[in-house]
Amino acid sequence: MQVNAFVLHLLRATARRDNVRDLLAACALEAEIWPAVDGATLSSTELSSTVGSGLFRPAYPFSLKTGEIGCFLSHRQIWAEIVRRGLDAALVIEDDAAITPDLYRPALGLGLGHIDRLGYIQLQTRPQKGPAKLIDMAGACAVSVPERGGLRTTAQLISQEAARHLLALSEPFDRPVDTFVQSHWHTGLRPATIEPSGITDIADQLDGSTIQGGARKPPLAKLGREWSRFRYRRAVNNASRHSKAPAEGGLATGEVE
Repeated sequence: MQVNAFVLHLLRATARRDNVRDLLAACALEAEIWPAVDGATLSSTELSSTVGSGLFRPAYPFSLKTGEIGCFLSHRQIWAEIVRRGLDAALVIEDDAAITPDLYRPALGLGLGHIDRLGYIQLQTRPQKGPAKLIDMAGACAVSVPERGGLRTTAQLISQEAARHLLALSEPFDRPVDTFVQSHWHTGLRPATIEPSGITDIADQLDGSTIQGGARKPPLAKLGREWSRFRYRRAVNNASRHSKAPAEGGLATGEVE
């Protein structure tokens, strides 16, 4: 089984360079740095050609930040590279992750044993909430398929078939990459998760998020944003409950929406 690791790294984030080297050494796979797309350097033409709006339900209620656009484009590049190289699967890990080997190694082995069938497995950094279908266990690590897909793209395994499928569905895109992957009622691919995974998010110990940012919003605007977020999450919960994506993971056949 040919599986490579890609450490996604924004080259201007120099405070993360030492952590990137640690990840390359600890990921237990043939690994390389993948230079992330810097959304801040994209022209207005590039941005407008990449991003759509209201592409599927529920409509994403916010405009994408340039960092979110760069992050999605970076993941799409890796999906395309998985297909181009003919890899069976790949581990994609972001440069603000840390690895705890005693948990990570059994979690990785568990994921590799199921990636061909499940397609997309998140090595989660926080407990998954809500109903989930247990698939298998290895020691303390469990792989399951939750009803509502988890957010965050700190680390995930992706099969070639899933990479090809997600790539085809995301040109253009209208929401952040983790929110897109969560939308299994649209993609037909319900992401699986492994917990505990041996992966933690240490962005706050490095230099903070390279995606978020911008000026602080006034209280009224902040309240409006929280209301929009609540309504969107409620719609996601409803769409997840009624999704036709396979409850035990893997790609659906035919239309799912």
